[in-house]
Amino acid sequence: MDYIFLSIIFTICLFTIITFFLFRSTTRRITRLPPGNVGLPFIGETLQLISAYKTQNPEPFIDSRVKKYGTVFTTHVFGERTIFSADPEINRFILQNEGRLFESSYPGSISNLVGRHSLLLMRGCLHRRMHSLIMSFANATIIKDHLLVDIDRLVRLNLDSWTGCVLLMEEAKKITFELTLKQLLSIDPCEWTENLRKIYMRVIEGFFCIPSPIFSITYRRAIQARKRVAEEFSLVVRERRRERERRMKKNDMLAALFDSDGDGVGFSDDEIVDFLVSLLVAGYDTTSTTMTLAVKFLTDTPLALAQLKKEHEEIRAKKGESVSLEWEDYKSMPFTQCVINETLRVSNIISGVFRRTMTDVDIKGYRLPKGSKVFTSLRAVHLGQDYFKNARIFDPWRWQKPLDPTHFMPFGGGPRRCPGYELARVALSVFLHHLVTRFSWEPAEEDKLVFFPTTRTQKRYPIFVERRSKVV
Repeated sequence: MDYIFLSIIFTICLFTIITFFLFRSTTRRITRLPPGNVGLPFIGETLQLISAYKTQNPEPFIDSRVKKYGTVFTTHVFGERTIFSADPEINRFILQNEGRLFESSYPGSISNLVGRHSLLLMRGCLHRRMHSLIMSFANATIIKDHLLVDIDRLVRLNLDSWTGCVLLMEEAKKITFELTLKQLLSIDPCEWTENLRKIYMRVIEGFFCIPSPIFSITYRRAIQARKRVAEEFSLVVRERRRERERRMKKNDMLAALFDSDGDGVGFSDDEIVDFLVSLLVAGYDTTSTTMTLAVKFLTDTPLALAQLKKEHEEIRAKKGESVSLEWEDYKSMPFTQCVINETLRVSNIISGVFRRTMTDVDIKGYRLPKGSKVFTSLRAVHLGQDYFKNARIFDPWRWQKPLDPTHFMPFGGGPRRCPGYELARVALSVFLHHLVTRFSWEPAEEDKLVFFPTTRTQKRYPIFVERRSKVV
């Protein structure tokens, strides 16, 4: 009797497995999906992706699939079948057709942590209005006339405390977090900002987890941290509303959000908090990591570091007693921009962006059905040997001649291109200027890059710093 029962169970399981694979194969033929392997139900190839990104070389995850299936392939990650593109033309097509053929769509882990009212998840008219609002606070004119002063002051303030061995990534995160809070809320560095930063770091750690508190302790902790960050921001928002009633107005992003009620209805506190949390993601983690990796790559490339120092020492020499940078100084840093471009290309802080098809879309002989999740892999293009010679070598001089812009999109593209890209460049340039003119340094110990959950150095890049006895 037990034998018959086990035989029935085995037959049912075998039938289910065969049906699953036949259905998957038939579906692919009917819809003309790109070839690939979706792995196991629900889990898919998520574990393979995470394992690859926890190493110093995550490229084989995409490289092996591109070699087997081509530059567009199907996989299954973070709980959903996803079509990966490692093709620059297709990536550009996807990004340029935001709102027409594709819409923003991120894994549940990210969506839940940034909040449903975040800029990442906004669509249509609301996204265009809020994107434009950020641009109005981060364009070249505003940076030149207002923000550069704060950037320069906060960078110098943080560097003043450096001595002995410092964890560069930690110090860079302090700088960018303080800069972002200053621009969003007009709050200067204090104990509250430092405590908030430590809580917020746990939110970032949960971005690329299976979105279930049951299966992921990291995700559960991130959700709890996100709740605490939201509570702190809610207190600030309520206090600022009371200040507005007393006609005490400040010129920052929060004030603009209070004023931005184009339909006559202001944003709720929850909507504003979600928006602020998502802006912290853009302004804090990515820029600080780029700062750290720029220093690491320069340290590993002495000729590039020497040329960068020469450029900034010449700027410093022309300024006499003044140590504050001005807009004209920023515009006279051509090699610095080469260093920033190359750091962005090699490190790929944002490895790609997620989209979802709004209708059936035909691409290069494939048909992506409505509702398909798509990932444009910017990293695969930036590190592709077909697009950059010696692509995986740090070579800032390559940017001294024109390169195909479709092969380099570190800030995304189309209507969702990062609105703070110019602000990030300015912050990076100011940081590098004060670093190379005030300090010499050497690595305190060997460190390496890891790419999960976000790009960073494993040991936060410890360096011994020595203040230069004479600033040129």
